[in-house]
Amino acid sequence: MSALPPCPACASEFTYEIGSLLICPECAHEWTVEETEATGEQVIRDAVGNPLADGDTVTVIKSLEVKGSPNPVKAGTKVRNFRLVQGVGDHDIDCKIVGFGAMQLKSSVVKKV
Repeated sequence: MSALPPCPACASEFTYEIGSLLICPECAHEWTVEETEATGEQVIRDAVGNPLADGDTVTVIKSLEVKGSPNPVKAGTKVRNFRLVQGVGDHDIDCKIVGFGAMQLKSSVVKKV
């Protein structure tokens, strides 16, 4: 029996399989084996489950504190033309935000427009 892949949303190792679906018991994320095997990589999804791709536009869904800045990135801020990366920890979006500059975001705090 082969090991199941970790959850693409929260990186939990406790995924389990029901039929053709893989399910994460920690965040309730559901995905199919074909999604991870089709490209050889895990599909990166936003907070509501939409798949993300390089160059998409997303909206930040909650205010985010930024180290070294007195102001947070406010909910509703649009992020345009980003790149998907394997960043530090579970940060997987590399982008530039007006007024803040270059930074990395987690896909779990954005929603595709």
